[in-house]
Amino acid sequence: MVKYESDELGRTFQALADPTRRAILARLETEPALSVSALAEPFPMQLNAVMKHLDVLSDAGLVARHKSGRTVSVTLTPQPMEAAMAWLQRYERFWTASLDRLAAFVETPPEA
Repeated sequence: MVKYESDELGRTFQALADPTRRAILARLETEPALSVSALAEPFPMQLNAVMKHLDVLSDAGLVARHKSGRTVSVTLTPQPMEAAMAWLQRYERFWTASLDRLAAFVETPPEA
């Protein structure tokens, strides 16, 4: 049986399952190295709630925090996402074949 780094991979997918955390990652993609307070600004929740989301993202290794004086900035960390993409790509051929069969079935004219 093949052993995967399931704990790390599981934490990555768990972190990505939440829409707020995905929005945080998307924001960091366009605006790297935001302070925690700037990152929390557009979200309709308390700073503590955003901090909990950042804790989950940090535990999954998707973000890193850097402290400079009193300011904490957050940046993306690509390695966990790369591992998740590699895991998904292993199964892409199965999805592609199934979707190709479905497309062929749907595009086949019905027999009279």
